[in-house]
Amino acid sequence: MTSTEPENVRRVACVGAGVIGGGWVAHFLARGYDVTAWDPAPDAELRLRRLVDAAWPALTQLGLADGASRDRLTVTATLEEAVTEAEFVQESAPEKLELKRDLLARLDAATPPGVVIASSTSGYPMTDMQTDAEGAGRLVVGHPFNPPYLIPLVEVVGGERTTAEAVAWASRFYEVAGKSVITMDREVPGFIANRLQEALWREALHMVANGEATVKEIDDSITEGPGLRWAFMGPMLTFALAGGEGGMAHMLDHFGPSLKSPWTRLEAPELDRALYDSVVAGCDDAAAGRTIADLVTERDQGVIDVLRATGRLPGARKEAGR
Repeated sequence: MTSTEPENVRRVACVGAGVIGGGWVAHFLARGYDVTAWDPAPDAELRLRRLVDAAWPALTQLGLADGASRDRLTVTATLEEAVTEAEFVQESAPEKLELKRDLLARLDAATPPGVVIASSTSGYPMTDMQTDAEGAGRLVVGHPFNPPYLIPLVEVVGGERTTAEAVAWASRFYEVAGKSVITMDREVPGFIANRLQEALWREALHMVANGEATVKEIDDSITEGPGLRWAFMGPMLTFALAGGEGGMAHMLDHFGPSLKSPWTRLEAPELDRALYDSVVAGCDDAAAGRTIADLVTERDQGVIDVLRATGRLPGARKEAGR
């Protein structure tokens, strides 16, 4: 593996400078890294610098790292120039499998030995993308959420030929670079967050197509409903609170039969003992010692904070109307 520890990385290369790649560039610059970037489009540098400039006010509000500067960006004429001194590489090319395979092989050939190369792919497993790379062991998925300079999440997972060391190194690097990291144990097409988002999206399209709800009703149902909770407490712990003092176990006992109801076009899994126990134990782990009462207090304060921050508290609305 690379001789550079994640904490000591100073130069990052971003290959592909569209919306996602440009967002990565902005994030790494704001975290104080030197960034080299390459994109084959003839106007790539102009568009990239414009994107970074547009993101910089938000990044300034978040808080810039010591030494952070837009002047630390260098846009190179070739892919090879971008990665020749890189200590980490983030690839963000379009979602075309053959393109990804070819580009990752080129990056592997041009990047210094041992340097981890991550792909921003939204859905392809690394196993399918690393087929043409000789040094496939250092190739990982580092899937962000858009925009990468604002949304903390990065999902990290390797392919069949990726080494465990490369996955661990990438996860640690992203943490040092200010991201919230999920290191996945296995490859799943679309990863975790995209699969959940896609399920909601598909059901929304069904409802519009069948005249069951309007676009505005669907959006309002999330922003004025569960989205307020999901901002700080995910669906699993949120559902655990629906079980009252009995937690997730009581919730499953009480609401489990509704999985057979036609509430969604998705087929529900069989709520057998193994799934039941896994969900209950997982919620206990996620609670990390907090009682149901603690979680209720946390949820209630979180909703109030979100409503206040977005100007949607009843009192705030009244004040705004004066």
